[in-house]
Formats: sequence, C-alpha cells, structure tokens
Amino acid sequence: MTTIPFWRRKKIRRQVLQGAFLAAIAAILIIGATTAQRNLSAQGISSGFGFLWRATGWEMGTSLLRTSPGDPYWWFIFNGILNTLLMGFVGLFCATLLGLVIGLARSSKNAPARLLGTIYIEIFRNIPLIVQLFFWYAVVTQLPNPRNAIQIGHVMLTGRGLHFPGLNVTVLSAVVAIAIMIAALFVILWIAVARRFGRVESTRRRLLSLGVLVTGILGAAVALSWGRIPETPLVSLPELRGLNIRGGFQLRPEIYALAFAITVYGAAYIGEIVRGGFKSVGRGQVEAAQALGLSPWRVFSRVRMPLAVRAMLPILINQYVWLIKATTLGIAVGFSDFFMVIAGSITHSGQALELIGILMAGFLIINFSLAAVLNRVNRAIALKGKQIGVAQ
Repeated sequence: MTTIPFWRRKKIRRQVLQGAFLAAIAAILIIGATTAQRNLSAQGISSGFGFLWRATGWEMGTSLLRTSPGDPYWWFIFNGILNTLLMGFVGLFCATLLGLVIGLARSSKNAPARLLGTIYIEIFRNIPLIVQLFFWYAVVTQLPNPRNAIQIGHVMLTGRGLHFPGLNVTVLSAVVAIAIMIAALFVILWIAVARRFGRVESTRRRLLSLGVLVTGILGAAVALSWGRIPETPLVSLPELRGLNIRGGFQLRPEIYALAFAITVYGAAYIGEIVRGGFKSVGRGQVEAAQALGLSPWRVFSRVRMPLAVRAMLPILINQYVWLIKATTLGIAVGFSDFFMVIAGSITHSGQALELIGILMAGFLIINFSLAAVLNRVNRAIALKGKQIGVAQ
C-alpha cells in the first residue's frame, strides 16, 4: 500500500495554511503595536492603562450614578456604559412595541390601517436617524420654561427636561432594586422559553412566574427601604421654586429626544420585519386553527403570533444590534453615552489608542452578549425539522 507524503495530505495542507494565516495576522499586530509604541515614545506620549486611575477634571452631563470631576476615568467610562445600556434597553423596548403595532397595521385586512402603517414606514425609514434626532431635540428644547411648564398631575414638562416624582433613596439602593427586577424578568423569560419547563403544566408555570415576579418586587422594595435617606419623605415631588423646578427626578431633554428618535426610526424597520413574519405563516395552519373552532384572538395568539415570532427573531437580532450601535449618535445632542465619554477622555488624556480599544471592546461585548442571549432564545423556540406551508 502506497503511503501518501504528509505534505500532500489535504488536512495537513489546510492546517499549515491556517497556521500561516494566523501567524501573519499576529505578526501584523505585533509590528503595528511596536511601531505605535515607538512613535508615541518619540512624541513624549506615555502608553498603557495607568491613566484610568487618574482624576478626569471635567463634568459628566448625565449619569445614573453620582460623578464629580475628581472621579477617575474608569468610573466615567463605567457610567457611560450604563447610559448606553439604559438607552439601548429603552430604545429597543419602545421600538419593539411600536414596531409590533405598525407591523400588525401593515398586515391587517383594514385598508386605512395598512395605509397608515405604510405612510409611517415610508416617512421614518427614509429620513436619516441623525436628522430625526436633531428634529426631536429642537422640538423638546422649544418647550415652555419652568414658570409655564406643561403640568399633568405631579409631572412637569419644560424645555429643560421632564420632571416627575422620585424616591429619596441612595443611588446604590436604586441600582440594587433595578438589578433585582431585571433579574426577575430574565428568570420569568427563562421559564417561558426553556425546554426544561416545556413539560410542566401551564398553570404551574404561571404560578412559578408569578412567584418570581412577587419575589422580585419584594426584594426591590426591601432594597429601596434599606437605602432611604433619613429624615426625608420617601417620595419627592417636583415643584416650582424661583426660576427652576426643584425636587423629584429630572430627565434631561437629550435623553428622551434620543430615545424617541431611536424608537420611531427603529419601529419603521421592525414593523416591516413583523409584517414579513406574519406573512410567512402558512395559510393552511391558520385555516386548520379556524376549522377547530378557535376564536380570532386565539388563532392570533396561539397560532399566528408564535409562528411569526419564530420567523422574525433571527432578523430582529440584527436590527437590535444595529440599534444598540445607533446610541452613539447621542453625542450629537450632548448625551453622555459610552462613545461621548470615550471621546471626552481622549481629548483630556491623549490616550487615543487605549481608549479606542476600550470602546471597541465594550461594544463588542455588549452586542455579542445581546446576540448570544437572543440566539439562545431563538434556538429554544425554534421548530425542529422543515416546516412546509403556503404563505398568505
């Protein structure tokens, strides 16, 4: 039996080529890093990440946690990441709800509803997001001054921001309470989609989800009670004092202008994805549900909606990742997100390469984590085998 020389084996050749390719990439990176280090040293610019523990010396416009000019760079960057996550969560949540409504209108049998859905999509999908952001920011900053605030109950809207009742609690307790509620919601979602709960009766699953929700609410209430500021009322109400509004919680204009722009822009794309998902549901499956005597609502909630979600989720993942990256446009209106904090840090510290690397790594981790979670949900709800059906 003739032995084939190892250099002629296809598997060996592939491994050698892959190794050479990886070695070439590593060599390019090493040469680039060495050259950058040499050039920085020639210009008297120090490299490394030691600057992260130095004081910033500048104010951060918006932050969930307390910041001051004496705080280190890493604390500002952490708060920028929190702002990006908050804006991403609010934008994705609101865009999904509005996109669902638009998608249902587009796939409706009602002609006026389809027309309104089409007009909405064609308007907001074809105007660049940054143009919409500037428009909404100009609108909210032209609202009345505090003396002429638009007031609904204890909520006051002015050109300086939205004021509503707040809690006199420490920032740490508020963060802990929010984290408890988010964890409870993730557990409820896990119970709903995990295969291990598929064999559990629906009544027991509902009771288990309700128990998790009640536990989360009680845990959040305990955290808020623990962090209550002494000798102050639990609830702080906004009120006019002099030329400004004091008390309560203030939401700055750039925050809800950016959230609104991401919502209306993202909903236009999500609406089309939703419409495509409903169109992919086979007519035979809907007719079979109707033949069983199911009501129109049960046909929608038990047949059309679950099948449509399975079809649209892979495309929604890409749209969600794109909308997370769109939060970087907040720098145009002064929102202190991850990108703006990094840009300000580069200006004040001069550590451009390190900070850009942190920015790239941060968004890579955020978007990869989001995609990984949603892909896990997609695999959990995916139907096994090839589904054959005739689209409507």
